[in-house]
Amino acid sequence: MDDEPILALVKRLARPHASGGAVIERAAILAEATDFASVMAWIADHDGKPEASVAAGSTHGLHGARLNNTGIEQRQTPLRYVLPAGTLT
Repeated sequence: MDDEPILALVKRLARPHASGGAVIERAAILAEATDFASVMAWIADHDGKPEASVAAGSTHGLHGARLNNTGIEQRQTPLRYVLPAGTLT
């Protein structure tokens, strides 16, 4: 894919992020992009970073004593990517 169609796609799918930049969901890219690898390469080339995972909730309570619960979310694939401010302008 060329740069312009990817930029248009990312602009359409991205939402404002608290950092001042934009955030885009991986699932939205998978659903919309005809060339997922090109879009992900574009995001990486424009300093897009995987969003930091959030620590798991409380380990106390009714279901808190699970044997495999380490207290830290262990997600392998990021769900969202954050683009710096000014990338989509």
